[in-house]
Amino acid sequence: MSYSVKEIFYTLQGEGAQTGRASVFCRFSGCNLWSGLEKDRHKTVCSFCDTDFVGVGGEGGGKFVDARHLADVIINTWSQLEKGQSRDYTPYVVFTGGEPFLQLDEELIKLLHDAGFEVAVETNGTIEAPQGIDWISVSPKQLDNLKQISGNELKLLFPLSELPPDKFETLAFEHFFLQAVDEGDANDHHTQDVIQYCMEHPKWRLSLQTHKLLGLK
Repeated sequence: MSYSVKEIFYTLQGEGAQTGRASVFCRFSGCNLWSGLEKDRHKTVCSFCDTDFVGVGGEGGGKFVDARHLADVIINTWSQLEKGQSRDYTPYVVFTGGEPFLQLDEELIKLLHDAGFEVAVETNGTIEAPQGIDWISVSPKQLDNLKQISGNELKLLFPLSELPPDKFETLAFEHFFLQAVDEGDANDHHTQDVIQYCMEHPKWRLSLQTHKLLGLK
């Protein structure tokens, strides 16, 4: 199959249990919850989304005719940074979107595993994951259509009345994170709400968008 990719770039993971880890990010175009266009924002359940996943015009983005071509770009993005160093660590790629499970498949995952990569994904959880993913991070935007109900970490925006944390606590995840809804001037208040909730409910941990705090992509 072919793939539409908004951007591919090298950075540090900014959220969740893998915060601070060097990563190649591959952001697929498209989402099944929102077109990404401002004219449609009022119709989506995730009107707070701040990610540009429309088109293929970002850094390293494009149309890739098959899994081999896309895997080669991801591998080369990492390899260019090694500059002859001996590798005593595992290269790490994060597939995100939009919604990556609209495109990510087992063929692409296998090619990256064959190249020595650990494969991670950030998903809204509305589509079940293909086999072979090493790290699954689910960030639900709805409760009633959640299909991926297990994984490594669950990241929930807070406070959202339609996504009460207690409704997710029995799901099969290793880590449970709360992240403040970003609403501009109200964000500091929401962060305090998250801190208070995590202190009162220790199953949950505070997740900060450290890449934004540090000015990283």
